[in-house]
Amino acid sequence: MATENKAVITLFGATGDLAKRKLYTALFKLYQKGYLADHFALLGTSRHEMSDEEFQKLVQNSIKDIEETRNGEAADFSKHFFYKAHDVTKLEHYTILKDRIAELDKQFGTDGNRLFYMSMAPQFFGTIALNLKKQGLLSDDGFNRLVIEKPFGRDFDSAKKLNDELSETFDEDQIFRIDHYLGKEMVQNIQALRFGNTIIESLWNNRYIDNIQVTLSEKLGVEERAGYYDNSGALRDMVQNHIMQIVAQLAMEQPVSFTDTDVRVEKIKALRSLRVYTPSEAAANFVRGQYDAGNGTEAYRDADGVDPESGTETFVAAKLLFDNYRWSGVPFYVRTGKKLADKFTRIDVVFKKPLIDIFADPRNESDQSLNSNVLTIFVEPKSGFAMQLNAKRAGQGFTTQPVNLSYLQSDSDKKEAPEPYERLFHDALEGNHTNFASWAEIAYAWKFVDVIRKLWDIEKPQFPNYTPGSMGPAASDELLARDGRKWVYRLNH
Repeated sequence: MATENKAVITLFGATGDLAKRKLYTALFKLYQKGYLADHFALLGTSRHEMSDEEFQKLVQNSIKDIEETRNGEAADFSKHFFYKAHDVTKLEHYTILKDRIAELDKQFGTDGNRLFYMSMAPQFFGTIALNLKKQGLLSDDGFNRLVIEKPFGRDFDSAKKLNDELSETFDEDQIFRIDHYLGKEMVQNIQALRFGNTIIESLWNNRYIDNIQVTLSEKLGVEERAGYYDNSGALRDMVQNHIMQIVAQLAMEQPVSFTDTDVRVEKIKALRSLRVYTPSEAAANFVRGQYDAGNGTEAYRDADGVDPESGTETFVAAKLLFDNYRWSGVPFYVRTGKKLADKFTRIDVVFKKPLIDIFADPRNESDQSLNSNVLTIFVEPKSGFAMQLNAKRAGQGFTTQPVNLSYLQSDSDKKEAPEPYERLFHDALEGNHTNFASWAEIAYAWKFVDVIRKLWDIEKPQFPNYTPGSMGPAASDELLARDGRKWVYRLNH
């Protein structure tokens, strides 16, 4: 049975794209399942003037496409939503919010629980947090929690400054930093796969694993995000957060217990052991790219809002190394980019081949050696696992061929799985930090990425250097070829 969560949610950026596309949908699904019921309210804010009724209509329009909505359910849900125009820089506006939150707390019986969600430009995060404290918006009776969207800074220094500002109002255990990849079903399955299966965890080390590959591939370009993206790039937009969080879960040791505190301890230890490159090492182990025109697509530099001479990368590939007992000598290859062959996220764990291939015929130079065993975690769009093994080919003689053991989630299982924002909203209301990034994780990730960013900022790239519909620049394949390896997923393979 679902346990009802009680809280007044104050949403800064209530008329924004994220709120309309993701947040109201997530809350409505929690409402349908009983995690939200009679004792919650949401106070939306933005600069726009709007009545409560107009805001409730906006919310209903945002959830209108959800299937299996019972008669009157959307209208009942929207009655928990209220609105107040607000300028986050004006102290007097916070007094109005304070009074309104207190009214809603009493009206809906939320026991003084307050969750503040910042879905707006990050330059205002610190201002809002400080003003919440100055103007007395924090509860003395229930919990106070802060949820913030990325980006969390542009480098370590700006991230630390932001964290210091937030820490003046909120303790670390009150701050929930959203990384929606941590809300994906199969990313959460990494720990179930590793720590729930002796056969996997016993092989999860440098004695048996040759390399691990993480691919976050996007088929679309920058679209309407061009203005933001040209000041960010793939390194900041994808590597520093999503990829680093996935890699931390792959590299971490088994926690003492499956609690948010213990999981975070092990993720932090893993990121501490990630080798921070020197500039020369960064140049050798990182590849960047920017897509050109082709296959019916305009070049990145021709997109509206992009500098015609832009040096912003739309693709990154890298080799990461962990200096610890478990992973010494095992490279983690990662890549992400826009305008690639397809949209998918996958993890490929490549195991070492047997030291001696007893099936190889030394007299026949054309004989192929055994294939590597590969465990693949399909994150999206399909969800599941596959294991590539070697087996005898049917027929006379004795030759081997790769075969796949696979499990893919059924449509009904997928339907049962919460969307990332639904899961993360619920976790924040429950006070569960397992699927949120801690400050220490973000700090180590920025210290690692800053070396690459500083190097790239002083070196002019040879852009554009890959065609839309490919899997990135040739240098991405060369990065692995230098080590005698290949990407498991490659075109025409």
